[in-house]
Amino acid sequence: MPLFQLNDGALAPIAQTSFLDERTLQRLVEKNLKVVFNSRFVASEFRTGQVHGGRIDTLALSEDGNPVIIEYKNVPSSELITQSLYYLAWIRDHHGDFEIAVQKALGSVEIDWPGVRVICLAPSYKKYDLHAAQVMSASIELWTFRRFANDVLYFEEVLQRATESYPSTNVEGKDPVMVAAGKKAALTRALGGWTFDQHLDLKPDGIRELAIAIQEFLLNMDPTIEESPKKFYIAYRTSQNIVCMEVQQKKILLFLKLDPKLHGPPGISRDVSSIGHYGTGDLEITIKTTEDLELAKPSMKLAYDEVGG
Repeated sequence: MPLFQLNDGALAPIAQTSFLDERTLQRLVEKNLKVVFNSRFVASEFRTGQVHGGRIDTLALSEDGNPVIIEYKNVPSSELITQSLYYLAWIRDHHGDFEIAVQKALGSVEIDWPGVRVICLAPSYKKYDLHAAQVMSASIELWTFRRFANDVLYFEEVLQRATESYPSTNVEGKDPVMVAAGKKAALTRALGGWTFDQHLDLKPDGIRELAIAIQEFLLNMDPTIEESPKKFYIAYRTSQNIVCMEVQQKKILLFLKLDPKLHGPPGISRDVSSIGHYGTGDLEITIKTTEDLELAKPSMKLAYDEVGG
């Protein structure tokens, strides 16, 4: 679909343009890693040693502490996917090399190894490449980009990392229509063996029901939203985390990427920008009842809008 400029009720198509070379695209993404992929820069053109004999375009660390590999192509190329898988195999066998690079760039940082992200960025992919990436079921994300003459740059994820299916949590008396509508609720990413259901283990029924209601609300906002269970929280994300949910015995804590000085339902939210906490986001909302959840929903939707949906 073309992009249009709206001017006094008239639509004019905006022409597409391209980058002069891959390096220009790479430098732009590296300079804006936090905005585009919410990651911190570690290294550029990272050499993988004599045995592997390669150079990773960009090494980074995600907001959740996951290693990130980014490879670029300014033209469609099947080589991009195979090359990225090659570097994925390298990083899985060379934790020490990556840890040293992170320490040099960022200091002492905890790394979440099971969630390695491999991002391929190209203008398009052939259908055979998309199928091959799906069959491989690797931790690979395929992203496309389009640059327009009015200096607009558009990124879109066309293939998400592989997910594993887990049995959905059953709550007695739950509306089957809502369960069907939230079909993505049964899909979680296999990161270190953590699942949504594990976060609900041994929790009271009321808390479990609230957690499932939050899960359904977030996953139903947009089919591109992913559920990423971690050890201490569950992240809901597109290109970056939108909401992080921490399920406790008597309450649920939500951490949203919103300015706590400007947003948040009164009485159940606070600023945690200077307080240590699990998950990402400076606005904390405490959920104890369904009424609290209803008050929190507009903030969750706003957080989704703020990160670019």
